[in-house]
Amino acid sequence: MVLVPVKSFASAKARLAPTFDLAARSDLAKTMAARVIEAAGPLPVAVVCDDPQVAGWARQRGAMVLPEPGAGLNGAVQSGVARLSQLGVEEVLVVHADLPLAAGLAGLAGFPGITLVPDRRGEGTNVIGLPAKSMFRFSYGAGSFARHCDEARRLGGALRVLHEPALAWDVDIPDDLPSGRLPEPARRP
Repeated sequence: MVLVPVKSFASAKARLAPTFDLAARSDLAKTMAARVIEAAGPLPVAVVCDDPQVAGWARQRGAMVLPEPGAGLNGAVQSGVARLSQLGVEEVLVVHADLPLAAGLAGLAGFPGITLVPDRRGEGTNVIGLPAKSMFRFSYGAGSFARHCDEARRLGGALRVLHEPALAWDVDIPDDLPSGRLPEPARRP
């Protein structure tokens, strides 16, 4: 199963505010999240969120919704994986919603250990594949890739690091938008 943490579209991509207005940032966040959900096929998708609008949007796309109010990214993902494990899910791919080039997520499934896909700078972690019962401790934020590698080693199982260009590209600042690949959001006046 693919677990996608999605924050409120109304507050998404705040670091793009100097360049894009709220409506454009919201549209961009929805476009990227929809691409991630589509890239999961044929795997089922669960969206962990704390926003009713995101929950409705996710249900319209056929995703299971795991509400997790106020837990922050690490808490939401930790809780989402635990809840999926309780439902009998054996393997989870945690995939961030801001991957505009996402494709082929099902190809990452089936590895018996931990799979990490770093961002293109080698600092963040865009995808983590793991057994749902692994007790992996998530630690997103600056430098998360190194921490997640350490966590995988702590658990002692197999670690697979994949450098996948389409999954390494995330969007945090205006220069991260891949030109010609996504509809350009409306620029601020």
